[in-house]
This record gives sequence, structure tokens and C-alpha cells, in this order.
Amino acid sequence: MKRIKRILTYSAVMMVSLSSCTKNLELDPVSQISNQSFWKSEGDVMGALNGMYVRLRTQANGNLFAWGEMRSEVLDRSLGGVAGMQIFYLNELDRSNVGASSANGFVVCTWQGMYTVIHDANLLLKYAPGITYSSDAVKNQVLAEAHAMRAYAYFVLTKTWGALPMVTEPTEGYNPEVIMKERSSKEDIMKMIKSDLEASLALFPNANFKSGRNMWSKPAVNALKAEVHLWTGKTMGGGANDFRTALTAIDEVEKADVSLLDKYASIFDYDNKGNKEILMAVRYQDLESGDNIFQLMYMPGAYMTDKTDQATKDKLGVLGGFPFAGMSQVVRDQFTMDDQRRDATFIEIRVPAANGGTQYYGSVFSKFSGTVIGGNRRFIDDMVLFRYGDVLLMKAEAQNALGQDPTEAINKIRKRAYGTNYNNHVYVHTTQQAGDEAILKERLLELTLEGKRWWDLIRFNKAFDLVPSLQNRKGQNHLMLFPISELTLSLEPKVQQNEGYK
Repeated sequence: MKRIKRILTYSAVMMVSLSSCTKNLELDPVSQISNQSFWKSEGDVMGALNGMYVRLRTQANGNLFAWGEMRSEVLDRSLGGVAGMQIFYLNELDRSNVGASSANGFVVCTWQGMYTVIHDANLLLKYAPGITYSSDAVKNQVLAEAHAMRAYAYFVLTKTWGALPMVTEPTEGYNPEVIMKERSSKEDIMKMIKSDLEASLALFPNANFKSGRNMWSKPAVNALKAEVHLWTGKTMGGGANDFRTALTAIDEVEKADVSLLDKYASIFDYDNKGNKEILMAVRYQDLESGDNIFQLMYMPGAYMTDKTDQATKDKLGVLGGFPFAGMSQVVRDQFTMDDQRRDATFIEIRVPAANGGTQYYGSVFSKFSGTVIGGNRRFIDDMVLFRYGDVLLMKAEAQNALGQDPTEAINKIRKRAYGTNYNNHVYVHTTQQAGDEAILKERLLELTLEGKRWWDLIRFNKAFDLVPSLQNRKGQNHLMLFPISELTLSLEPKVQQNEGYK
């Protein structure tokens, strides 16, 4: 109850200090309540900290998935139409539609919302040091999490839009020089991200996870650090030094209390949140949150056919949601039938064909398909940001980039995936190019729907090769970034559109 009160108190403060998301970086000044009354006790700080994670969950509802996955080859239309999702997987984004509410309101592809997360982190970094705490460890933990959140938010944003307005102080006035900023280069943004990562890692009092593994920890920040350095190593010329830094960070992750679960599907079970494979997740819970975007990728009874066999009906269980997107055939066909990740990622619905056999009817996602409460399917699985399976494949990627043998890390993933059939799928390293191809495909099979695929394709420079809607657009490299919306451009006169977009 105390935690809920603190979140409500913090939310009330932020209603005064923040304008609505549609006002971009134009934030109302922090009130006298915030400055003189709120930041007084450790409890106030904990309320603000919890509020920062609630704000992140708002972005995780749909935006994180849209930015990190929906433009890839994973999705295709399903039985219920498109709900605005087609502009992503068909790569039809432009300045007029990118900021419009799409996917039934789950996706609003502007950066305003993530800047509110950054604002929360900036408030903590400014005011939390002046509070008296029960111990220095508590204070350092708070500051470590705030630095980590700011680094994560900026990393997501710069991968999506490139250059960004750099805001490292809470916006507490109407001064145009403060609230209207030009974009800083992606190089400068990345320097800030790396600085925040080092500050965060230095502040954590230990490498423990909080209960639920849904707040930043030292192992989770090291996973983020590894991904950041893989990104700069491959897309920004960082090269071998960055790859070695990534491996060092991964070594630290592997010292923590993490392991692969034996059963792939159990990683994402609603009743198994915060398991030992999870490094960082966004928490969803009944009575605390609404459903997330995955309710647009399941199957209500109205769309189900009575021709479906009983075994498939049993897999589907209680029906619910809407079938506005499904797994593309391009991706479905890459999962072999002996891969336990197949059924744990999607369910293919087939019906009898006129000439015998069966034909494809549709598919739904079994990963992140939620839980049944009171007879209704609720899409409230945690949104996983980092887990050990991802880290192992980042390790293989860094090793391969350095000319090292990535066999061990790849085969740890495959051994779980194929079980008794593993001997038919053993990875044998040959060349660096073949290694990259194997790792990128393994990341598809292992991490589908976890908001990683689009950025993986960019990092491996394969978007124009593997995304069907981009294969005839090679050379249009501006498409690797998102366009900036009309809304953002109208509110930020110093912000210019990404090159290549009209």
C-alpha cells in the first residue's frame, strides 16, 4: 500500500510538472509542490523511482515493439485486417503517418513518451542526491537505476531516429533555450549513453537482482552495455575495441545469478515472471496494468473456424484479442518442427484442403499470449528487455566479429532448442561470414517478438536483404531510421527531418 501511495503521489506531482505527451519536449515547470514538498524523504525518492518504471511501461505497451520489431520480416496481415500495423511491416512510414495513433492506439511513433522517461531519470539524478537515506547503498542504487534508465531510453531513441535533442537536466521552465533544442549528433548521444552506463555500473552496491527482475540491476546494465558496444562497433566504426568491451560486459553478466531455463516456453509464462533467465523486464500485472500490444495478435472466437482440429484448439486455449497481425510465412518456414521454440512462439492454424491434406488458415503468437483470468484472456506477460539467451548470442556475435570461434555460445542455445534432436543441429564454425549468417538466424528463432529483430537487421546490415518490403529499395539507406513526425516538427522548430524523408 505504501508503494502504491508513493506512485500516486509521484504521479500527482508529475501531472503538474509534465505536460501531456503530445507536447514533446515542452514541459511545464515543476511546481512548488515538487520542488519544496516532494523531494524530502527516502520514501519520496522511491515513489519517483517507481513512477519512472511506470512511465517506461507506457512505452512498452506498443512503442518498444514497434520500434524494435515491426519493420522487420516477422509480421504480416492476419484475418482481422491491419489496424494500422501495415505501415510498419510494409515500410510505408512517412512524416504524416508516423506520429498518428496506429495499432488501435498502442503505437504512437514519436519520441515524446520516451522523453518523459528521460525527464523522470533527470529529476532523480538532480534531486535524489540531496535526500537523507537509510544507507549509502540505497542512495547509490537509486542513482544507478536512474543513470541506467536514461542510457537505455537514449539508446532506444538514437537507434530509432539517429541524432536527438540532448536533455540531461529536468525541464523546469519555459526558457526557449531549454525547451527547444537542436539535435545533437548520434556520436555525442552515444558518448552520453556510455558515460551513463559507466556511472551506473560504478554506483550499484552489488550484482543482485530485485525481486521480479523488473528494475535495473548491475547484470542488466552490463547486458545493455554489451548491446551498446556491439551497435557502435558495427554501425559507428568502433570495431574491435567495442567488441572486446562487449565481451567484458558479457563476462560480468555470466557471473550473476542467471541461467538458461530447460523449457523455452517457461521463460515467458505469466506464472514464472522474474525467472533466472530474465535480466530485465517491464512488469505487467493484473489490477496494475492494462493489456499490451500482443492482444492485437491473437484470435477471438468470431474468427475461429469450426474446421480447426482439436489439437490446435487445445493449444490455443481460451480465445481472445484480435487477429490484426500474424507471423509471416517467411519466418514461419524457418522454424523446423523439432525446434521447441516453434510452438512456444506461434501457433499455426490449418484446415482441411479440398484436394486432401491441409491448408494454412492463420497464425497467432503463443509467446506473450498472456494468461486467463476469470475466463478471459489477458495480455499481461512481462515485456522482456534482456535475458540470458540474448546475451549468449551477443557473445557469439562479438566473438565472431573478433575472428574468434562462437561455437560454444551458439550451441548452448541450440541444445536447449532441439533437445534430443540437438545432434542434427550442431553448429560447426567455418568462416566469419557463415558465422554471422548463423548468429543472425539464431537470433531470429530465439528472440522473435522480443523487440530485437529490426535493430538486429540494422546491426548486421541485412535489412534490405531480408525484409521483403525493402528488397527492391536497396540504396535508400535513410529507411534504416524512422521519419520524424509532423507533430514533432511542428513543436520543435529547431528539429529538422531525417534526410531522405520528404
